[in-house]
Amino acid sequence: MSKPNYHIAIVGAGLGGLAAAIGIAKAGHKVTILEQAPQLGEIGAGIQIPPNSSRILKRWGLLEKIESYSVRPRDFILRSYRDGKVLSKQNMVPFAEEVYGVPYLHIHRADYHKTLVEAAEEAGVVMRLGSTVTKIDFEKPSVHLKDAGEFNADIILGADGLKSICREALVGHPDPPHFTGDLAYRIIVKAEDMKKHADLVDLAEKPAINYWMGPDGHAVCYLLKGGGLYNIVLICPDNLPEMVNTAKADLQEMRDFFDKWDPRLKTLLSIVQETSKWRLQNSEEMHSWSHPSGKFALLGDACHATLPYLAQGAAQAVEDGAILGALFLKIEKKTQLQDLLVIYESLRKSRTTRVVKGSTALRDIFHMHDGDRQRERDRQLLEEEPFEGFPNRWKDPVFQKWLFGYDAQREVEEAWARYTGGTFPGTGGAFRANL
Repeated sequence: MSKPNYHIAIVGAGLGGLAAAIGIAKAGHKVTILEQAPQLGEIGAGIQIPPNSSRILKRWGLLEKIESYSVRPRDFILRSYRDGKVLSKQNMVPFAEEVYGVPYLHIHRADYHKTLVEAAEEAGVVMRLGSTVTKIDFEKPSVHLKDAGEFNADIILGADGLKSICREALVGHPDPPHFTGDLAYRIIVKAEDMKKHADLVDLAEKPAINYWMGPDGHAVCYLLKGGGLYNIVLICPDNLPEMVNTAKADLQEMRDFFDKWDPRLKTLLSIVQETSKWRLQNSEEMHSWSHPSGKFALLGDACHATLPYLAQGAAQAVEDGAILGALFLKIEKKTQLQDLLVIYESLRKSRTTRVVKGSTALRDIFHMHDGDRQRERDRQLLEEEPFEGFPNRWKDPVFQKWLFGYDAQREVEEAWARYTGGTFPGTGGAFRANL
């Protein structure tokens, strides 16, 4: 018997929406992306692709292409803000491939997005640009598009990011992003400019993720574009006006905050020509991501936006898409669609909540003021064998395995076996129909 084919509408063409589109289209279903922007493209700077994402990209046949745009960092390095002293190091080359079977990568966000757009189009996904959703009918289901009327599908997925119209429609009231108290300066400099300074040559030539941890802030830096560019993210307390989320930054203000930090970091900031600062926002955990009709669900930042400190925001959205794709490959009848979304949320919600909370908790580890707790943190990093709860979260033997070892395909195989065996809680037993 041939597999059924359903029409899935995805609101939003960010990384999460594209991942869901690729996964579901590869499962043999019709997918339409509704994107409000008149043309596709991503701004921004560097983004990290950890093994839990690389594994998905490899399964979709995209890893080789992604790697052509990427840099493999050799190590995670945590440093003291005062002098750059190395407090902890976690190897990534060859460790990631030896332990997890896939690499850890750095890529420019625009290259990542472009690759996923091309993969979605090759899989037959239809892109409807300039499509602004103004209202959702969860029962039909359908969305109302500004200047274009009603658009119907079998399932609607909201992947419209942090400032999600879909989330607000689901909860039934305004639900703006939440201030976290932090902002980020996002900067890219040329590696060739760094090499003019003797104390920066090592940073420019050896691929690594370097973190400087200090009072109320931290810096994270890594190479991009085959080593030609250096990505810098500086985190410090949010001082933007309440109604302003991004603004052109004053370079002297930026440098003043880091004035008492590692001289090498100060040299790096001295070559910065311009930057902007971005308010960091996240979302609070929702009671549910899906509508009781069983015809609508959220994914990505629309339901689990996170601080970027674990470098897992995009990775979690891609995992959402992979889980949805693998579930849609399993479906055998329309009555299972509602159960599919129950299983999806059950598999994803607790994991993404742990990532969101873990990212916020990492701020407390990174941003300690000088004192007893900071000295004990540093002592543990320098002297103790990694243990559960280790301050270097990427070296924590329990957390690292949970984070990097995630296999979306395996999760779905196990969940579907439970479902068809009648032991998956919260489902309606649609697998029994017509047995």
